[in-house]
Amino acid sequence: MSTKATRRIKELYYDTTKSSIEKDLREAIELFKTLQDEPDRESVAIYMDGLSQMRSEWRIEKARVREKAGRASLKEQPARPQKRKRRLRNK
Repeated sequence: MSTKATRRIKELYYDTTKSSIEKDLREAIELFKTLQDEPDRESVAIYMDGLSQMRSEWRIEKARVREKAGRASLKEQPARPQKRKRRLRNK
């Protein structure tokens, strides 16, 4: 089982995409939990770390794009005219 799990974790690392990273990382974590030997765990630790780094970087990138789009939509909105203050009339 450990060689299959190790092989699958490596496949997930090389084949993951922005849209599949969450699912792939969850699967890799479940596979990692099945590894009983410390040497097996050490051999895939770099792939696990890489998957985690990709997820972090892609989340940051996604947030930046969303923030940039939000700022752009604010610029496109027409400015509201200033409300005129009413003067009180003295009688």
